[in-house]
Amino acid sequence: MPNLTTKIAYVPDADKEARLKEIIADYKDVQGGTMAVMQQAQDIFGYLPEEVQIMIADGLGIPLEEVYGIATFYSLFNLSPKGLYNVSVCLGTACYVKGSDKVLKKIEEKLGCTSGSVSADGRFSVDSIRCVGACGLAPVMMVGDDVYGRMTPDMVDEILDKYM
Repeated sequence: MPNLTTKIAYVPDADKEARLKEIIADYKDVQGGTMAVMQQAQDIFGYLPEEVQIMIADGLGIPLEEVYGIATFYSLFNLSPKGLYNVSVCLGTACYVKGSDKVLKKIEEKLGCTSGSVSADGRFSVDSIRCVGACGLAPVMMVGDDVYGRMTPDMVDEILDKYM
C-alpha cells in the first residue's frame, strides 16, 4: 500500500531564490507589501515552504510569525506543494450529509494520499474544502476547475482515470 503521508521536502533552487530576492527588494519599503511578496513567491515556488517564509521575513525585516500568520489565515496560500491536478472534495454541510466523506475516502484510497498531501508521483494533491457554492449538486468534487456533482464513491475511479 502506498505511503498515505507523503511529504515532499523543499529543494533549494538558486534561480527561484534570486527571483524572490528581487521581488523582496522591490517591496522592502512598501507599506503592506507582504502579501504581494507572498503571492509572487507562491507563483515562483508553487507553495510557501518554511524556508521561503524565512527568506520573506528576513528580507522584509518582519517577524516570521507575521508571514506564517498570513500564510495560514488566507486560503489562497499553500504550505505544502500541490500536484499537477488538485482534487478537492467539499465537506460543507449539504455535501457532507449526502456522503462527501465517503467520496473523499475513496479518492484517498485510489491516490494513496490523504487530504492535505500529494500523491507519491506528484501528479495529484487532495484537499477537503468547505462549501464551493454548488449545494444543489451535492456532493461535489473538483479536479482543478472541473466540477463533478452528485458524486458517489463508485464514480471516483472513472473520473480520476481521465487525469492519469
